[in-house]
Amino acid sequence: MDYLIWILIGIVGVAVLWWIATYNGLVARRNETKNAWSQIDVQLKRRYDLIPNLVEVAKGYMKHERETLEAVIRARQQCVDLKNAGNIGELVKAEGALTRSLRGLFAVAEGYPELKANQNMLSLQEELTSTENRIGFARQAYNDAAMRLNNAIEQFPGSIVAGMGGFKQAEFFEVESAEERKVVKVSF
Repeated sequence: MDYLIWILIGIVGVAVLWWIATYNGLVARRNETKNAWSQIDVQLKRRYDLIPNLVEVAKGYMKHERETLEAVIRARQQCVDLKNAGNIGELVKAEGALTRSLRGLFAVAEGYPELKANQNMLSLQEELTSTENRIGFARQAYNDAAMRLNNAIEQFPGSIVAGMGGFKQAEFFEVESAEERKVVKVSF
């Protein structure tokens, strides 16, 4: 009879150790996803910081294109506000609008040869291109981390611990419209 108690204690002990290991694994994946999002956040801030400089340089040359410049500024501010709010789905939509407004700015800038040759504009173009690449890589890393977290939350038996531990699935950073999938052409 004593051996049955020890077997029962052993089974309970193994179950507790399994639960702890699974919970800790979920916490690690959640933190990995948060870290990946913070990497996107850093690159988005860099992008948002570059845009006012880009607009200021363009203002001097594009006096008659006020609407285009204001659209870029509005789209940037909406992205900053949504980034601070932490709503990934809405931020993705706003990022698409910002990308479209930047495309409009670059298309209008094509008609200003002096602007295309301006050293500040060329430097900002290089910075923006580099930042867009970094954002792309950060988004990919975030989505990979979100996928690992979501898999761990959904797969049995981890789903039991995830439900008890209050773990929520991470939202993917996805492009919703075909227009947003187009590469931003940054050329002067």
